[in-house]
Amino acid sequence: MSKAVRSEFRKFFTTRLWWGMLIAIVVAGAAFAALFAFLFTSDAVMGEGGPGVPTSDAELARTTYTSGIGVGYLLTLAIGVMTVGSEYRHKTITATFLAEPKRTRVMVAKTILLLALGAMYGLASLIASVVTGATILSSRGHEPFADPEIWRTLALSLLVLGLWALIGLGVGILIPNQVAALLIAIGIAWIVEPIIGAVLPLTEIGANIARYLPTQATNATLDVQNISFGGTVSDQLAWWAGALVLTGYAVILALVGTIRTVRADIS
Repeated sequence: MSKAVRSEFRKFFTTRLWWGMLIAIVVAGAAFAALFAFLFTSDAVMGEGGPGVPTSDAELARTTYTSGIGVGYLLTLAIGVMTVGSEYRHKTITATFLAEPKRTRVMVAKTILLLALGAMYGLASLIASVVTGATILSSRGHEPFADPEIWRTLALSLLVLGLWALIGLGVGILIPNQVAALLIAIGIAWIVEPIIGAVLPLTEIGANIARYLPTQATNATLDVQNISFGGTVSDQLAWWAGALVLTGYAVILALVGTIRTVRADIS
């Protein structure tokens, strides 16, 4: 098992993908934190108030620090898709399974890799967003760590990014064509789901369903609203329930993908 895990890490870190994604996620984290910090501390926005506007320093800090997660989880979703999609695209999946005939072991190794990558990229994103956001909030007279629960939100951000990477892994296995898998996964997460999430709350039954969509489960886990491209659900799940729902999506997709890989005829 340890050899399979080392092999997966070596395959990933010997490509340019890892540092390209690292730069993107750090820049996104810092840029969104700066944008939201300036936006929500401006007189125009704070004076008008309204839905989605933080009403306390704790809410302001939490929203600022997690503002880049909406882009971050799209990037880790793409990493998850490409982790297995690139093997199908470049025909290296055959060599992988010849080197390690126990396919389940390979899939477990990929899962460990993606959870680690989610934590790594999440930590890099949070460092960039917290340093940038806290500096701006402090300079504008706000307390950057007004509530200890902010640290819980930051820790859960690492889990969220890892789970979205696993969701990408499942999609990449179910759709072997890497380009198609990327377009479908990002298209659904970025466009289709937000539209569904905006339409469903128009009815009472739809509002209950909307709470369990992946994006809304992510919002609930981090105890924020509008961190992504989705709409706002007024009655969010509790943070632990949101984490369980998102974990369920990741586990089901990764499990279905693993079963398909184990049984598929690959040549």
